[in-house]
Amino acid sequence: MSSETYSPGGLPGSAPGTLHGRGVDEDHENQIVRFLSKVNKGIQEFLQDETVPLVLACVDYLLPIYKRVNSYPHLLEEGITGNPELSKPEELHTQAWAIVQPTFQQAEKEAIDRFREFSGNNQEQASDALKEVVQAAYNRRIDSLFVALNHQQWGSFDPQSNTVQLHEQHQAGDQDLLDLAAVYTVLNGGTVFAVEPERVPAQSPIAAVFRY
Repeated sequence: MSSETYSPGGLPGSAPGTLHGRGVDEDHENQIVRFLSKVNKGIQEFLQDETVPLVLACVDYLLPIYKRVNSYPHLLEEGITGNPELSKPEELHTQAWAIVQPTFQQAEKEAIDRFREFSGNNQEQASDALKEVVQAAYNRRIDSLFVALNHQQWGSFDPQSNTVQLHEQHQAGDQDLLDLAAVYTVLNGGTVFAVEPERVPAQSPIAAVFRY
């Protein structure tokens, strides 16, 4: 078995920040498992109810060990192998995006299909009416939301009365209601697809699939 160096923040029984080799004994592997279990716990606390895909970046022999202790349901099978400390953040981002892009594309396609199905057969489950979408976003009803990039719709929303006012031009105290709907959707656990206008599956800069 080859010798490699990995620095996962320092493991008990090794030099600070260093883990030597694949040929570790059982006790040392148990130390790795305990360390990665703590990493998993931290990730769970950080992501909580998120559904974003998780990509591991580590030396290859740690991938299967981490998968044994992982409890985050959206960990992707493929990871970025090699010592991540030797890569620049933008390089890791490029490699991670190549892995997660198909997942996002598939999720977007499924959301488009649901919107089109509900728009034709069950209109209570989907809408491209901005007022209704803003209200639904605030009330935690939105599962998936499409918002057109580089579009604004000025207006106001009063959560207490659940009323939306649309304005043709920006007025004092106005908000971009497209952005507001996106923020409420994310805060309430929904998925937002910020896309080019032609990719919104409606004759509107916004389209939503409801949870109920």
